[in-house]
Amino acid sequence: MPALLRMTGISKRFGATVALRDVALEVHAGQALALIGENGAGKSTLMKILSGAHPPDAGEMLLSGERYRPANPHAARLAGVAMIYQELNLAPDLSVEDNIMLGQERQRLGWLDRRAQRRKVAAVLERLGHPDFSPETEVRRLSVGAKQVVEIARALVMEARLIVFDEPTSSLTQADAQRLFEVIGRLKQSGCGIVYISHFLEEIRNVCDRYAVLRDGSTAGSGDLAGASEQHIVSLMVGRTVDELFPQVPHTPGGVLLSLTGLSGRESPREVSLNLRRGEILGIAGLVGAGRTELLRCVFALDPVRSGQVRVANYAPSASPRARIDAGLGFVSEDRKGEGLAQSRSIADNMTYSRLGPYRRWGWLALRQRNAAVRNWINRLSIKARSPEAEIQTLSGGNQQKVAIARVLHQEADVLLLDEPTRGIDVGTKAEIYRLMGESAAAGKGVLFVSSYVTELLAVCDRVAVMSRGRLRAIRPAAEWTEETVMACAIAAERT
Repeated sequence: MPALLRMTGISKRFGATVALRDVALEVHAGQALALIGENGAGKSTLMKILSGAHPPDAGEMLLSGERYRPANPHAARLAGVAMIYQELNLAPDLSVEDNIMLGQERQRLGWLDRRAQRRKVAAVLERLGHPDFSPETEVRRLSVGAKQVVEIARALVMEARLIVFDEPTSSLTQADAQRLFEVIGRLKQSGCGIVYISHFLEEIRNVCDRYAVLRDGSTAGSGDLAGASEQHIVSLMVGRTVDELFPQVPHTPGGVLLSLTGLSGRESPREVSLNLRRGEILGIAGLVGAGRTELLRCVFALDPVRSGQVRVANYAPSASPRARIDAGLGFVSEDRKGEGLAQSRSIADNMTYSRLGPYRRWGWLALRQRNAAVRNWINRLSIKARSPEAEIQTLSGGNQQKVAIARVLHQEADVLLLDEPTRGIDVGTKAEIYRLMGESAAAGKGVLFVSSYVTELLAVCDRVAVMSRGRLRAIRPAAEWTEETVMACAIAAERT
């Protein structure tokens, strides 16, 4: 069957950096192609070329057998290529109808033809299996999953033949993710071609028919998913055999390091009590909105505490982030871009902001000494960067996450508060972060680890706690949980 999209010999250079080198890609109508690769492998650059945001330096693209070279994203949309980004691009104050029809409004005699628009919107929502959506509803009132449906509907109104999904489930609940998979199934049945970018290999198998792997800007391999093992795909991604997706570092829990007693925030958490021991990795599971992030923010004094107590090694620090840092707490936010890192500052600044003491000299910073320490962490965590002075925003997402974790390790924190530390990063980098967590526990530190990915919680943690509606519902050794019992506990608690 002829390909809907064929890209051959695609190359792109930014200054001295080669982003893509002779990349080939094929997408067929009615099929979904998984585009896989580590952070920084070139996936985003390739999709920007496809969507008209960047011109290729070399290579050819054919869409339905015809030469395709969009001058800009608008030209790509007119040609039938749509992008559904991880961070949705919707106007929150406009209605569902206005968002779907934005830029392609129907008019009659110079006036907006609302009746024609609503017929078009209703037909598209019916096609997506969501005839219950009200066109008049403001987008701000919708869930993340519903907003994603609006984005897809907008692509279909433009009569998109090829739709690219970039990490579409990173902020979705399991229920919303399942509904998205059903929508993608309908799109395939209608003849749409799909490019699906995700770091969740089990999710890819649920959605896609074929795969293509990029590594260091080149095509590392491609084929049918049905005949490819997970280990084979991972080895193509990282260029070596990865024996352990969840590396185990031996560690033994000891005495209590962090103690929470009746901890309550404004709305969440609600009267949470737990103990984290030295040398322990304690996971926190739960549905979106369960109060997991709010718990960590209260522990670190980023959010106000209404009642309860936080003690670190029998010491109750005052309620400010600086006091909590001094007491030995280190926090890695789930919002890497918004508050976890200063995007316009250097790696060195970000890595050392919370502990500048070793580099102070009579009111000045000893920059040479600081940069030497930062280079040591860059090498230790295999951070891909040209120098300690490189701006954070120039790094891939996985390398940014390594810098965020390096900051709390450089800080010499005794308690690591990690909120979704592996979200949106590739499996190779995930394995490195799991190893760092294990090494931290082996060094006698405590790790409080929030994740929506139950598989990693059960594989990495010593104990797993389940939260719901701000309350701690159960806490048990990881070996006593299964993915099904964790979710059953979370859902049952939500219903009570």
